[in-house]
Amino acid sequence: MQSALRIAGRRLARPAHARVADVKPLGARGLSSSALSPGTALLRLSKARVVPEIPRTLPNGSCLQWRAYSAESGAPGTIDLGDMLPMDRIRNIGIIAHVDHGKTTLVDCLLKQSGALSGSTAMQETRVMDSNALEKERGITILSKVTSLAYKDHRINIIDTPGHADFGGEVERILSMVDSVVLVVDASEGPMAQTKFVLTKALARGLNPLVVLNKVDRPTSRPDEVDSELLELFLALGASDEQTGYEIMYASAKEGWCTDSLDKVSDYVAAGASGQKSDGSMVPLLDAIIDRVPPPRGERENAPFSMLVTQLEANSYLGKCALGRITSGTVRVGDKIRVLEPETGAVKEEGKVTKLFLRSGVQQVEMAQAGAGDVVSISGVPSVSVNSTIASPEVTDPLEFIPVDPPTISVTFSVNDSPLAGREGTHLTSGMIRERLRREAETNVALQIVDDGKSEALEVRGRGELQLSVLIETMRREGFELSVTPPRVLFKRSPEDKRAILEPFEEITIDVDHQSSGTVIEKLTRRKGELKSFTDVADKARLVFHIPTRGLLGYASEFKNDTHGTGVMNHAFLRYDDYVGAFEKTRKSSMVCLSSGTATAYALNMIEPRGRLFVRNGDEVYPGMVVGELSKDGSDLEVNPTKAKQLTNIRAAGKDDAIRLTPVKPWSLEEVIAYINPDEAIEVTPTQIRLRKQIMDPTKRKQLSRKRVSDIDELLD
Repeated sequence: MQSALRIAGRRLARPAHARVADVKPLGARGLSSSALSPGTALLRLSKARVVPEIPRTLPNGSCLQWRAYSAESGAPGTIDLGDMLPMDRIRNIGIIAHVDHGKTTLVDCLLKQSGALSGSTAMQETRVMDSNALEKERGITILSKVTSLAYKDHRINIIDTPGHADFGGEVERILSMVDSVVLVVDASEGPMAQTKFVLTKALARGLNPLVVLNKVDRPTSRPDEVDSELLELFLALGASDEQTGYEIMYASAKEGWCTDSLDKVSDYVAAGASGQKSDGSMVPLLDAIIDRVPPPRGERENAPFSMLVTQLEANSYLGKCALGRITSGTVRVGDKIRVLEPETGAVKEEGKVTKLFLRSGVQQVEMAQAGAGDVVSISGVPSVSVNSTIASPEVTDPLEFIPVDPPTISVTFSVNDSPLAGREGTHLTSGMIRERLRREAETNVALQIVDDGKSEALEVRGRGELQLSVLIETMRREGFELSVTPPRVLFKRSPEDKRAILEPFEEITIDVDHQSSGTVIEKLTRRKGELKSFTDVADKARLVFHIPTRGLLGYASEFKNDTHGTGVMNHAFLRYDDYVGAFEKTRKSSMVCLSSGTATAYALNMIEPRGRLFVRNGDEVYPGMVVGELSKDGSDLEVNPTKAKQLTNIRAAGKDDAIRLTPVKPWSLEEVIAYINPDEAIEVTPTQIRLRKQIMDPTKRKQLSRKRVSDIDELLD
């Protein structure tokens, strides 16, 4: 059992300055002995309208009895989550991690075991914080979410953040709202690309992370090695002595337990292997948050109210609500407030607070007043935007906000002008597209919308293909029809030498089977990638490359084919560096339709030997539409997929042979964005994704291809 689980060993020794004292026993805080019984948590319950006072049954079958406890008198009592608590009883914590390391499952477990989901249908759901439809479909967190729970007379505000590098802007914004972070790391995979990204941001803010090694119950877990890798990462990022002395917890969010001892991990895993139910819970993690996370700082009594807006919420009854952490002072329903624009401090709007909300579990709890340190939503100022300051009328200076990293790629949105336009969508005009993108830019500060005012097209700049594809998918589900150009990287001039050109670089981490590693190295080297490390992790090879962002465009589909779907690839923005020159062409030429009509099996059967088809029998096509990829490189080939067999009275050999075409796999947005050539575009409708040439007329297309300028000339700022 010990060799199979690889978890029975002790942690590797650390430098003396990095050791952390054990968590104080609960009895050290003056609690009664009855409160120390195993499986018992101390919780000040809110009123029954929010959280019913009933015992909760944990996933392991044990019952967690909630008890009301007054820290001042030791007598039972009840507090309302809507009340304004003293600042020393508030904890603001962010959950950060690499994608798929289990942070959303961990938040689920904390909410369920604390009773924050009692009486709601969310108690039976998984990943309750992923409320967006796309989040549930894709299994990833796209938007940061705020919730809270009550535990031991304290309110713990929890902010769940995305784990994918493309949504790093969400992580950067929430760091201004928290006093510490829980860094969740997979005990098998260890620190990954996004782990480094989020940790860099947290350390730069001076936060002291609490580390949770998740999935330690897996046979491939290696907690000691991952602990060493984490410590090396902390030191490499310039962490202080206090930051390197992080507390480590071991957890299985899926099974619902957490502990600070590897011996207990062995007991819990052994109990699960024998079919017994362990007595573990998330209480040790909640205790560590109360003990290790400092309370918020700020002045309530003698300071005016001010709050930095970090997120906007839509409410069916109240309109736009601004979410943020109150920096100073107190605010009450009915108070006069004003909105100050970021940087300039100009007054954008004046109004009054109509509603104050606090989110607990998946519910909103009304508050009469809130003070410094609280994370709340305020309604009453509909023109507010992200990074604005909401404050009392006497405040004139806006609060400082955290700038996000610049975007690295861009696409151009325009109206759908194909012959099939307007058949499905309800939002077709450039004005509708412009207004929708403007609203998106208000809430998503990692996106930049460039509108030159001279054309109907708008340039949208973002972090990566996934971020842009999520925006396009959201818009098509809302009824938009769009034409989208291929992604292009954003170049810069060097500030030292105006003649030098800089381009964005990414750090890419790849886990593949050893037999596929050679192919991956060869492909990425041709794309100007530089191999930085090659290590063995469990039964996989881990490759770390520094590569231009251009080299990743279109590589995802190749990577899946080369690794037969078993490889895992993650990347994060690294820096801007010197331009490395032109790339070899990686994609073959296209088969372009030259006629309008319906594709026939007769014509497709004659075209298919020349390459791979993108259309099926019965699909509508038009001139300029890309219907396939040639098997040989060269110039584009114009084909007629609408040709029908001539009906005559002459009998032909084989006339009754059945035509069998290779099945065509439908495009996903990520696949088509990564695939298209620079002179092509994506036609997006509510039900269809088609490839087409940007210039559909073949004569004009040939003329403009001779005059095409480089992507550097087009995109240089």
